[in-house]
Amino acid sequence: MTVKLPAPVVLDGRVVRLEPLAPGHVPDLFLAASDEEIWRHRPEPTPRTEDDTRRLVDKLIADPRTTQFAVVFKETGQAIGSTGYWEVDGFDESVEIGSTWYGRAYWRTAVNTECKVLLLDHAFALGFVRVVLKTDIRNLRSQAAIERIGGVREGVLRRQYRRADGTWRDSPLYSILDDEWPAHRARLLAARK
Repeated sequence: MTVKLPAPVVLDGRVVRLEPLAPGHVPDLFLAASDEEIWRHRPEPTPRTEDDTRRLVDKLIADPRTTQFAVVFKETGQAIGSTGYWEVDGFDESVEIGSTWYGRAYWRTAVNTECKVLLLDHAFALGFVRVVLKTDIRNLRSQAAIERIGGVREGVLRRQYRRADGTWRDSPLYSILDDEWPAHRARLLAARK
């Protein structure tokens, strides 16, 4: 049986709050998204204007294959990035975490780990048995982050789609299973103390 995509909810952590992505997040997201390095490995071009960011947000909100969240940094109350759940074709009771990006100031901070813990906890509590994560083959930083949270590399999807610059993206595919997650979760939470 295929499990339905998670409904939009608020997921609250110590450092971040994940809120259903909404047009009201656009001004903050535009400020966070202006760094070209964020978009180097993504299919979308760097948003150059607030209208570019609005179009990206509107596209994500309208896509029935995803439930997207704004990542709100609790200390400031500002949206600093986005992440979400995606459907996984061909696998029962699986969901993907993807379209994740943060402003560069939040790289290598507690933000990504906490976002993943919130999303993984929620997905497994809903009955998913497998969570998928993918990234660009060139994005070694992202691959290391996925492996650090417990992602097991299953293979590489070759020529999955074109990047914004027209080159083909190969995507390493990772997964975390429901029975693997408790040990990874405990390790991650112990490390943040």
